[in-house]
Amino acid sequence: MDINTIKSLIKLISKSNIAEIKIQIESTSIYIRNKTKITKDEEFDKFFCSSNNRYYSKSDISNDIIHKKNQYITIKSPMIGTFYRRPNPNKDPFVKIGDIIKVGMKICVIEAMKIFNDIESEVNGKLIKILVEDSTPVDYDQPLFIVESNH
Repeated sequence: MDINTIKSLIKLISKSNIAEIKIQIESTSIYIRNKTKITKDEEFDKFFCSSNNRYYSKSDISNDIIHKKNQYITIKSPMIGTFYRRPNPNKDPFVKIGDIIKVGMKICVIEAMKIFNDIESEVNGKLIKILVEDSTPVDYDQPLFIVESNH
């Protein structure tokens, strides 16, 4: 699905009474929320479209981040395996919502074939959402975290 099709869908939904819609076309899944139907208390107080785990705003569509008041970046799994938020069950998580993360900082571990792989952040910013539950399987390129960039 190309960006012009996504723009057309966003425009159509923004003019309708639909609060949100999810569309699946082959391997692409699009989720659109209409800001006029979303309350201010919701976590994302903007109009979002997610296509292949990339986030777009209605007023400024870009490839990987939202350009509005802030920038949101999705950190994705580099491999298939089991996602762990903490080094072991008796320890605190590597990161929590609200933490400031830096490039090179360990943010989780993914176990693949009995090997524990440290996953380090490739971005600087504030962690605003954890998308995966601890000790659950993840796929390659699956979104794990959303970070508010501090550019």
